[in-house]
Parts: sequence; C-alpha cells; structure tokens
Amino acid sequence: METHRDVDDRPSPGAVAERSPSTGSRTTRTATAKAGRLLFGPVDVAALVYFRVVFGLVMLWEVAGFLRFGWVRQLFLDPIYLFTYPGFGWVRPWPEKWMHLHFYGMGLAAAMIAAGLYYRLASVLFFLGFSYVFLLDQCLYQNHFYLIVLLSGLMPLLPANRDFSADVRMLPWIRRRWVPAWTLGILRAQLGLVYFFGGVAKLNGDWLRGEPMRSWLAIHAGAPVVGPWLSERWVVLGFSYGGLLLDLLAAPMLLWGRTRAFAALVLLAFHLTNAALFEIGIFPWFMILATPIFFPSTSLRPLFGGRREPAPDELPDVPSRRSRRVMAALIGLYLGLQVLIPLRHHLYPGDVNWTEEGHRFSWHMKLRDKSGDIRFVVTDPGTGRSAVVNPADFLSPRQEAKMAIRPHMIRQFAHYLADFYGEAGVPGVEVRALAVASLNGRPPQKLVDDRVDLAAQPRAIGPAPWIVPLEGGPIPIGGGQR
Repeated sequence: METHRDVDDRPSPGAVAERSPSTGSRTTRTATAKAGRLLFGPVDVAALVYFRVVFGLVMLWEVAGFLRFGWVRQLFLDPIYLFTYPGFGWVRPWPEKWMHLHFYGMGLAAAMIAAGLYYRLASVLFFLGFSYVFLLDQCLYQNHFYLIVLLSGLMPLLPANRDFSADVRMLPWIRRRWVPAWTLGILRAQLGLVYFFGGVAKLNGDWLRGEPMRSWLAIHAGAPVVGPWLSERWVVLGFSYGGLLLDLLAAPMLLWGRTRAFAALVLLAFHLTNAALFEIGIFPWFMILATPIFFPSTSLRPLFGGRREPAPDELPDVPSRRSRRVMAALIGLYLGLQVLIPLRHHLYPGDVNWTEEGHRFSWHMKLRDKSGDIRFVVTDPGTGRSAVVNPADFLSPRQEAKMAIRPHMIRQFAHYLADFYGEAGVPGVEVRALAVASLNGRPPQKLVDDRVDLAAQPRAIGPAPWIVPLEGGPIPIGGGQR
C-alpha cells in the first residue's frame, strides 16, 4: 500500500495519463506531466472548504456593516449623482426598500456560502450582487472590493462544497476528499498577485524616500510609548522598505516550505499593524484569515475531520487531454490578464499616482497621500455669461474629495454639469475645472488645464492631453522634504 506523504506532492493521475508513448521529446513529455500534476493532481479539499467558510463569514460581516452603519443610504441613495464606470451607466440603485433588500440578500448568500448550502447558486448570486454594488459608483472603489469581485467570481467554479457543507448532508454522494490542484492553485495565485503587485507599485521615488509613510506615521506621533519613535527617519524608511520587500516576497515565501511559517508570522504582524494605523476596512483581517491556504492542504484537514488516506474512488476524475488543454488555456488567460492589467499604466506618460491613468485595478494599495480642491466654471457660449459651480451642491463630501484628485472623474462630472444645464434650458454650455492638487507633500499645483472645455472631451483609452503634468516629475531617491 502506498504511503501518503503530502497531498500536494502526490503523483498526479493527469501526469500518469501523459506517460503513454508519444512522438514528442522526453523534455516535452516531462513538462506536460509536470503541468498536469500542477493543475490536475489531487489536493485535499480541506483548504477549499476552509476558504469557503472564511470568505462567507467575512463577506457576511462586511455586508452587515453596510446595513448597521447606514452606508446603504449614505453611499447609494442620498447622493444626487453617482460616478458610474464607463459602459455601465445603466447600473442604477434600486428604490430604497429594494436596495436594503439587496444587501440583506447578499448577507443571506454569504451565510449560505459559509455553510455550503446551495453553494453554487449562493456564490453566483453573491458575485452578481456584489458586482452590482461595486459598479454603482467609482467613489466606492477600494482594492479589496475589487478583490472581492474577483474571488466571488471564482467561487462558483471551485468545488468548495464537497465536504463539511450542508450540500453534502443533503446529497452525500457529492462528497469528495480530493479535488484538482488548480482549484486551490488559482486562489493562491490570485492572492499572491495582490501582494506582488502591491510591492511593484511601491518601486517609485516617493515611496523609496519615505513618502507618504512619513506623513502617515506623523499622525500617530502622540501615541504612548511608540509615538516619539514614529517620526525617526530610520523608522519611516524601515516601514517603507519593509512593506516593499514583504509585498514582493510574500507569495514566494508562503509557497516555500522552509519560509512559510516565518512568512505567515511576519504577515500577521504586518496586517495587524496596518489595521491599527490605517483605516482600510476588512482587507487586513481577510488576508490574515486567508493565509492558511498557502500551507499544505492536508494541514487543514483536522479542522474538518475525516481520513488521512484517500480511497481509490475518491481521487478526482482525470479530464480528457482536450479538456485539460482547454482548462489550462482558460486558467492561463485569466492569470495572464491579472498580470497585464496592473502593468497597463506604463502605457501612459507621467506619474500614475498623479494622472490616475491605469491606477485602478492595479493593486496600488495605500501608496500615496493626495488631496485637492476644485471648482467648475460653466459658460454659456451664446451670451458669454459664466457661473462658478461648487460641486458640494451636487456631491457628498466623500464624492467631492474623491473626484477632486481624479482627472477622469472631473471630466465625467463636467459632462454631468453640461447635461444638467441643458435640461435647465441652457444647452451647449462649456465646463472648465479649476482644480489644484498636492501629491505626497508637494506644493499644490494645477491638476487639469483650466482652458479646456471638459464637457467637449470624450472618454478615450489613450492619454488625456488636458491633464497637467506633475511639476518636476517623480522625486528621486533621497530627495524631497525630510
């Protein structure tokens, strides 16, 4: 009888299937067998079950927060105008009663995911429900909300209900101890990419000179015991470079057995520190709870009971060669997009933290300190008369603060003002923005060209010529304010 050492190292039935005679080279067959083992070899379903429970419970907590703190009304019902995403202008809030029911429904779906009750249906409904909320207003964008959309989109594809679930209690024949390796690997890859590109984004002059970390730590200078230390330059640079290196190395260290436990402890301290110093919602807590999926899947089996050895009929079915190729291509396409999208800002000139072009969906997390002030000048070209518009008359304070530092949202609001005046009987108005902003302690400067009629500027994929370049460009290492 074969002795089972670690399910992640178990020979793959997919790899065995590739050992048939072939006209290909030995190297090709070896590579194919290795790919088959990585994607279709058996892993213990316990890691997926663990992630399902954690994901469901954290999402339930997040949805409950929207209801408990009145955010549903504050964020979606009270605002006059919502900054919808390009192509999704048709996504509008439900009436008040239905909007609240929507969140209750998401909470129920999250609880069902955690319990594994009608898991596939609950996962699809939560994905659709949360994606709808995400698309309502760009001002709601947070990196961890984007991550929730991605993970909830993956969940219906994963057999995370095949053990320790209400579905198994109702349908015992669906129980599986072993699932294909890709189902766990894609979760690890997705979380690993969040860490890695969070580190890549920190490779800029401002971060390497200690900004905006210096400004953020200075806020806590009055804290007991540690407060006076937080203004020391070596502490500031320690936080900056420590966060950079940890982000870049987190995934490799979690995946390598010799450094896994150490990496998990460091990440625990890192996320707890972030939760204490910064207001970043559920992200640090979710990442702490998700870290165990990087450990061998069998290590989580004691949480859910069951045998340590697989019965022969419990091994996952081996897809046909054609199916394996299609699945591998789809997985590669998904992960390829997750690699390319965070790099797209390199196609645009200037500092992405200033222009915002390619900033979203790129894991630029807690990376810059940016503030601004804005007014709009609306001109009737027929009469030449102008009026200054305060966006606070249309937007919530949160919306105004978000828009004031994001050029493309400024353009979007200029179009709204043109439509507003057109409906009021003054068609064809010109809208210009008087916008100044400060990035990482720099003196305020113009953000957009105040000579340009933004209402006449279409949305374009390419660089926006009406964004004023950051004066002096990125600050070199060792430069800037002390």
